[in-house]
Amino acid sequence: MRRRGWLSANRPQEVPPKCHVRKGDTVVVIAGKDRGKSGKVLGVFRLDGKVTVERINIIKRHTKPTQQNRQGGILEREAPIQLSNVMLYCSTCQKPTRVGTKTLTDGSRVRVCRKCMQPIESSERP
Repeated sequence: MRRRGWLSANRPQEVPPKCHVRKGDTVVVIAGKDRGKSGKVLGVFRLDGKVTVERINIIKRHTKPTQQNRQGGILEREAPIQLSNVMLYCSTCQKPTRVGTKTLTDGSRVRVCRKCMQPIESSERP
């Protein structure tokens, strides 16, 4: 819950919970109407506990004609789904998996697959 007003200036802000997926990861939907489908993560909303995945949870948005969109009409787009309904897909063992972390010898941490213990490559982060 976000506080407002003059008293909230010195109070600490709410820390968003940790998330097991990142933008650019490939995930598999494990529950809901799109169960079994996979796609790339387009966005992560940590405070809401939701994630947007391409071609998953498609909704129809009815839009009026505007200056930018002269045609208007019915547009299809992805809606966010709960983080608990997706699992990270490991390209090494070709299965959905849980995520662990491993500290390398140089001190850096890397995400690993809990089934095959191989590092998970992330396409968005260097």
